[in-house]
Amino acid sequence: MTDVIIALTAWGGYFGIFLLMVLENVFPPIPSEVIMGLGGIAVARGQMEIVPLIVAGTAGTVVGNYFWYWIGWHLGYQRLRPFVDRYGRWLTLDWEHVLQLERFFGRHGQWVVFVFRFMPAFRTMVSLPAGMTRMPRGRFVIWTAGGAAIWDTFLAGAGYYLGTNFRELDAFIGPATIVTIGAVGVFYVWRLLRWQPRC
Repeated sequence: MTDVIIALTAWGGYFGIFLLMVLENVFPPIPSEVIMGLGGIAVARGQMEIVPLIVAGTAGTVVGNYFWYWIGWHLGYQRLRPFVDRYGRWLTLDWEHVLQLERFFGRHGQWVVFVFRFMPAFRTMVSLPAGMTRMPRGRFVIWTAGGAAIWDTFLAGAGYYLGTNFRELDAFIGPATIVTIGAVGVFYVWRLLRWQPRC
């Protein structure tokens, strides 16, 4: 995967970074840590400039997240009801949980979108409920861009300072992501075993 990212970045420059970050947010298994980290290495080598790199990465993140937000917006949470009624046991939720989520996003959605930008796997999926609960588009874009800009700056800076040793960060981020996803899997199984529908 790293070799493919290097090749596409070399071919497309800032546009390559933008495209990769769009894809990373549409297909989360593509690692943004490696994309922006390699961009930081390119800055250290004088092949890119830091500001256009962060702008390209942030723009790609916003576009990729907006894809899921758009799907959520057009799906709408009301259309979930037959699905929740049928599969609520496996989702470990009932319709009251969905209504609570809708109210929560109405009050605190911008903070959830912002904070989740720093969490592996969830930083993309949070866009779906944001759209489903009709979080205002402008607010969604602003908070997504704000969180993405901070995260992308951190990753690019890590690549810049680590230079050719960036693979060491990749070796750390990969297992950390796996541990996070594994913890979520354990939590899901725990909820599944304990879940009881509300009367």
